[in-house]
Amino acid sequence: MNDTELIREIKEQGIQPKHIEQLIQKHKPDRDRMIELYERYKAKQEAIPVFQHEPKNQYEDFETGGNVRRIDQFINNKLNNAFDVEIVDTRTGYLHGVPIVYKDEDDEETKLIKQFNLLNNVPDKDSELGKMAAICGYAARIIYIDVEGNERIKNVKPYNVVFLGEDISEPEYSLHYFPIKNEKTGEVVYQADFYDEQGFYHRFRGGEESMRFEQRFDSLADYNPLFGVPNNEEMIGDVERVIALIDGYDRTLSDASSEISQTRLAYLVLRGLGMDEEEIQDLQKSGAFELYDERQDVKYLTKDVNDTMIENHLDRLEKNIMRFAKSVNFNSDEFNGNVPVIGMHLKLMALENKCITFERKMTAALRYQFKVLYSIWKRKNKRTGDDLDYLNVSYLWTRNIPVNKLEEAQVLSALNGQVSNQTRLAQSTLVEDPEQELEQMRKEDDRFNSELPIKGVEGDELE
Repeated sequence: MNDTELIREIKEQGIQPKHIEQLIQKHKPDRDRMIELYERYKAKQEAIPVFQHEPKNQYEDFETGGNVRRIDQFINNKLNNAFDVEIVDTRTGYLHGVPIVYKDEDDEETKLIKQFNLLNNVPDKDSELGKMAAICGYAARIIYIDVEGNERIKNVKPYNVVFLGEDISEPEYSLHYFPIKNEKTGEVVYQADFYDEQGFYHRFRGGEESMRFEQRFDSLADYNPLFGVPNNEEMIGDVERVIALIDGYDRTLSDASSEISQTRLAYLVLRGLGMDEEEIQDLQKSGAFELYDERQDVKYLTKDVNDTMIENHLDRLEKNIMRFAKSVNFNSDEFNGNVPVIGMHLKLMALENKCITFERKMTAALRYQFKVLYSIWKRKNKRTGDDLDYLNVSYLWTRNIPVNKLEEAQVLSALNGQVSNQTRLAQSTLVEDPEQELEQMRKEDDRFNSELPIKGVEGDELE
């Protein structure tokens, strides 16, 4: 939220309860939108339109001017097709299935980063961060110090966070608020923590129009420790553009399923037979007909369902959903068999383009994360000196796709002697860190050479 007037007021007056109330009120439409998207992802029935779909039990009888009730309309199957879940999970697995490799130019800083990542289970945190951004349009993360004095990170629900400034990856101010219900009185109040650019946060509590200041805390960081990761410049989720298509698919398949179920309600046609009420009751008990004339006949009157049209319509909807969401269906016929590498990349191009956009957004946010983290390490004297620079941290992303090891080995062999070894190894997904791999190769060569016997001039071994 780039509200320049509100930012100016906060700078001049300091954060006030009225500012918290304004932020919560202005954020409400975005909060409702993100909660609805997240509830759809969790397949909550209240958030999925097809579960609210009710059939029209009556239709107008134009001849008599009255209404005729249709017994077949009482069947109302409701089928949810979780395309939104598949779209998000496919991107998350493709982009975050292989953890990001973090590395600093200085080995000591790299050790600190590895220890931090291990303590915070960073691969899982990064994956969940990317998932929430894909669902809601942006994700949020906070850096804090735990009770043992360790630096920790936590992903917070984006619908509970408001950012102030031009870039949520490096916000001027942030607000984290959430409702708290009093079990005794049933009253709902908000706890709101407002973070500023100096690393302090101010706690407020109260209703939407009755906020009051409680306490001020120091986060030990020199910058705002609560930041966001935008999914794209527009901050919309991966599914928002295709929600109408998904709902259309749900309605079509549900109605088709209802049509199939309605076949058991088909009308019984008796041709050439006159039956009174007593005979019909006897028929229901015996279940048998006795026909005396070849002109007499018994059959069911059923609907003709155009299954070809329904199938074509569903196929077109599914293709449009995947196309406009820039996703892929790995279970489709396109991925059957041994697909060559270049063919695989072409099929994944739309998904890859979407992921590149988010990769750049998240890399910028991670760079700010280490800016905050390095400021804490300087304060705690974990590392000192001007060489502690967050800009020296690199981020290596690797896509989670099937690898043709034979093809990659052939490429590595063909490049041998044509380019540097580091460049050659960087072309392979089999090697996570080319520099580390070269170092390991050098160690193995040194060890192998040290074990070789030393020959004398005449060919005798020297002790």
